[in-house]
Amino acid sequence: MDFNMKKLASDAGIFFTRAVQFTEEKFGQAEKTELDAHFENLLARADSTKNWTEKILRQTEVLLQPNPSARVEEFLYEKLDRKVPSRVTNGELLAQYMAEAASELGPTAPYGKTLIKVAEAEKRLGAAERDFIHTASINFLTPLRNFLEGDWKTISKERRLLQNRRLDLDACKARLKKAKAAEAKATAEQELRVAQTEFDRQAEVTRLLLEGISSTHVNHLRCLHEFVESQTTYYAQCYRHLLDLQKQLGRFPGTFVGTTEPASLPLSSTSPTTTAATMPLGPSGAGLVPRGEAALCLEEVAPPASGTRKARVLYDYEAADSSELALLADELITVYSLPGMDPDWLIGERGNKKGKVPVTYLELLS
Repeated sequence: MDFNMKKLASDAGIFFTRAVQFTEEKFGQAEKTELDAHFENLLARADSTKNWTEKILRQTEVLLQPNPSARVEEFLYEKLDRKVPSRVTNGELLAQYMAEAASELGPTAPYGKTLIKVAEAEKRLGAAERDFIHTASINFLTPLRNFLEGDWKTISKERRLLQNRRLDLDACKARLKKAKAAEAKATAEQELRVAQTEFDRQAEVTRLLLEGISSTHVNHLRCLHEFVESQTTYYAQCYRHLLDLQKQLGRFPGTFVGTTEPASLPLSSTSPTTTAATMPLGPSGAGLVPRGEAALCLEEVAPPASGTRKARVLYDYEAADSSELALLADELITVYSLPGMDPDWLIGERGNKKGKVPVTYLELLS
């Protein structure tokens, strides 16, 4: 009991001495040991890394889960060390509603058939979103969170300890200056040497931890590459699913696939799938012309008197055979459709050259 009381009194004395030193420094009444410029730069770099890591982490969480209530629920489950319950994505929920609507409204009717096809696509989009969220959480969010909850807490702890060592050192310097008697000076000098040793040791430990921020940057860079890869995979899957859906909808009898009215077409678009959905496709029927057969008579076919359009090429396209027209991004060509053509293709003209071009590579202008 006596030992504990003595230790408590000693700790209280140290705390009081540090508080006095800190207060006098704030009022300019005491000198403060300054850290070297390199150390200060390391501190600033570490603080900046911590602050931006927090912001990137929080905003990525918002990107992956826009619902704030769901984020709070997931946070509580993590803190309670419990498994987060599985949650359907918005796409999967939409797919469920569409499938139920088709069942009730008539799955054999054109609208019901289309609902079923779109529901299947939305389900695949929802599954792709679920995979993306899972991958991004493991490969990107978890390393960022581990840094904030692990390495950064260690750095913060050692920095606070360094601050205390620095206050002890400066308090010893102040006592040495105030000492008058030889015995008091000798005691103060001894205390200063001990304080200086402890401060130097703690400064070295903190410096090593701060220099480790470079390794943190390397690790976060790798995680960032993995996040971009998972995001690229996700959007590529979404594009493929929607492109497949668009093709399926174009083959349904009685399904809307476009319009031949120029006034209803958008003036500009950046989405190849949107362009494909709104291009004048011409009548669809039983005898679609196979892709290779158009080469037999393309040069002999005159463009229609009306229905030609100007289009801007979105991406470079290399012709697969002589029936197709090679394209360069941003060039302007004239396009039109022919009766019985595959709706995924149009006839393109550039000067005296003519050939089939894929609809998804074009943006209709007028």
